[in-house]
Amino acid sequence: MSPDHVAGNESGEDWQVRLRGRGYRLTPQRQLVLEAVAKLGHATPEAIVTEVRRTATAVNISTVYRTLDLLEDLGLVSHAHLTHGAPTYHVTGHDRHIHLVCGGCGAISELSPDRLAGLVDDLRRELGFTVNVDHVALAGRCADCSAHGEG
Repeated sequence: MSPDHVAGNESGEDWQVRLRGRGYRLTPQRQLVLEAVAKLGHATPEAIVTEVRRTATAVNISTVYRTLDLLEDLGLVSHAHLTHGAPTYHVTGHDRHIHLVCGGCGAISELSPDRLAGLVDDLRRELGFTVNVDHVALAGRCADCSAHGEG
């Protein structure tokens, strides 16, 4: 899947235009990192560098971290802390979601942010706090692990 298809935003502006508009060059490394994030779905920087190295063996983890920071600043990727380890990145777009992380089996499910709308509205109204749902991860147990008493 191409980054143009996966990472296009709602206005139709593509990732190449967004990079150039902010004064950044379009580099093969940036394209490879975005393609890796798109392919992997939810991935740590280590998984992304492994994927990128399938095509470009000289790319190092520092390049991947810098590229992820840039792509996040441009709104093309987002991260969440799904475990106690490294952040997990995913491509942004039309499918904003909350992450449900099973502590038993490690499965990651996605949930519409609309499911938290009441809480988000209450926090804004009562505390003036605006929640960025792109970074929300809820830890718990999936139905299978709960049923089997795992974790």
